[in-house]
Amino acid sequence: QVQVVESGGGLVHPGGSLRLSCAASGTIFRIYNMGWYRQAPGKQRELVATITSGTITNYAGSVKGRFTISRDNAKNTVHLQMNSLKPEDTAVYYCYAEAEAAVRAGTVIRYWGQGTQVTVSS
Repeated sequence: QVQVVESGGGLVHPGGSLRLSCAASGTIFRIYNMGWYRQAPGKQRELVATITSGTITNYAGSVKGRFTISRDNAKNTVHLQMNSLKPEDTAVYYCYAEAEAAVRAGTVIRYWGQGTQVTVSS
């Protein structure tokens, strides 16, 4: 199957930067869209940024101009560069990959990582 693993979370002061990374592995036939969601305590999970296999990007209005999503198709990785971080960016960040597993060719499934904590605090 397909595994998705995030890394790079942590504690940062307001105005600081963090870079999240996510790698998809396993018996993958093809990966389509990848992206990031986040969930703050007591709130619903919300979209942060997405990127297609053709590197077309989409951002939530709250992060546009501060966050940049990128991907390396050869390595099945996606990254989220987060600049000018604010306390309201504090959340667990989840990566996803929409992929066809080799054993289920023709079926596209959204695979999720376990999440990585980002805390923005002084």
